Amino acid sequence: MLIFFVCIALLILAYKFYSPFVERQAGIDPTAKTPQTRFNDGVDYVEVHPVKAYLIQFLNVAGVGPIFGPILGALYGPVALVWIVIGNILGGAVHDYFSGVLSIKEDGKSLPEIAGHYFNVFFKGLMLVFTAMLLFFVGVVFIMSPAGLLSNLSFFEGTILAGNTFWVLVILGYYFLATLLPIDKIITKLYPLFGLLMIVMTLSLAVALLFNAPHLPVAEDFLAYFDHSHYNNDLLEPNPDGLPVWPLLFVTITCGAISGFHSTQAPIMARCLTNEKYVRPVYYGAMMSEGIVACVWATAGIAAFPGGYVELKEILAQGGPGLVVNQVATSYLGVMGGIMAIIAVAVFPITSGDTAFRSLRLTIIDAFNIPQSIRNRLLLAVPILVIAYFMTKIDFSLIWRYFAFSNMLLSTSVLWLATKYLFDRNAFHWIVSIPAIIGTSVTVSYIMTAGIGLGLPQGLSQPIGIAVGIMALIALVITHQKRKVAAA
Repeated sequence: MLIFFVCIALLILAYKFYSPFVERQAGIDPTAKTPQTRFNDGVDYVEVHPVKAYLIQFLNVAGVGPIFGPILGALYGPVALVWIVIGNILGGAVHDYFSGVLSIKEDGKSLPEIAGHYFNVFFKGLMLVFTAMLLFFVGVVFIMSPAGLLSNLSFFEGTILAGNTFWVLVILGYYFLATLLPIDKIITKLYPLFGLLMIVMTLSLAVALLFNAPHLPVAEDFLAYFDHSHYNNDLLEPNPDGLPVWPLLFVTITCGAISGFHSTQAPIMARCLTNEKYVRPVYYGAMMSEGIVACVWATAGIAAFPGGYVELKEILAQGGPGLVVNQVATSYLGVMGGIMAIIAVAVFPITSGDTAFRSLRLTIIDAFNIPQSIRNRLLLAVPILVIAYFMTKIDFSLIWRYFAFSNMLLSTSVLWLATKYLFDRNAFHWIVSIPAIIGTSVTVSYIMTAGIGLGLPQGLSQPIGIAVGIMALIALVITHQKRKVAAA
């Protein structure tokens, strides 16, 4: 139980003491006019109260990522909590914060446009491909996962509502409306309420786990990675299949630790904030909150099943993370509480999926300077959603792997972009460059060893990834020295 409280306390303390230091490097100017005040168009540039903006950003970036990812990561044991906390503090929260900073200082533009400004047209093109690819995969994942959850609810059994295709079409219909309508018609009205729902559900589950879970992680569980004699029950031994923590854990748990998808959502609220001083509570605060959600669900995956790893793996094989959510919610919150929690978990990805497709529309519009007419929005939204429908027919696990890899790839690219921003300001760039180097190593190691990549042995792919990370560090130091000499 103490381990869980330590994880939550570290996240809160990082916001209290580390985030102000990060903010000082960013050059926030409370007197500057924000994009919302300069480009108010009634569609995307609309004034939003900072509390609402925080709840919307929290909901946009959360979805099922900090729920499904940590459940899958629980197969690695309590080390999953270590990665969530360290990844969030040193990587994810800083990544999200600078995504917001860069967007609000660049007229609320999307990532490819910002990359073109700070680097060149080639890097802009790469970022456009990475961003569009990730947003599309996120949208597809966030059609399939809530549709699967809703179609499996017991009280829909025997009706048309039990069909997965029915829910896919319903969700796509909603995405169509939410992608086209002005942001203040649906998102700013409903999403703050859904954000509060996620907070209440997470707190309820955390309390239930602390009082009822059969095996909460303790300090000895971490020692099991070095001395397996610390386990009295072989069923509770984490990761007996020998899944490599590096790099698979880092790619399995992205949302909650660090996620490139979050940077694609930055322009939505950056176009709505009325003061730059709100960037830290909205972006850094939303990511810290997501880290807490991820810790709760990782703890649930580790502690909620008496059979430990074996039982969790069996449930995942039967119905994936959605079935784990179903069983955990029903067991710890009662039948009605469980149903409400499952519906809530189905709503969260829908609210991220629609903003993913909305962000994809904005990214394409920004990249090609397309006017924001209703006709142009239709011409973009319709083919994207039609292709997304056919993609839902593909195996979910394959789509998730592509989503996970592109997520890590984009987050690393954004960290390098933030490094360039701090270089130009002569600020303390190591707060983003060190996570960028680690992200580079993880991304290269994963694509070297993954089935969707080169499929090389772990013994070869891991050293290659680390070597590329070290080369990136050397290149960074050389570049920094050249800049210092040029400035002198």
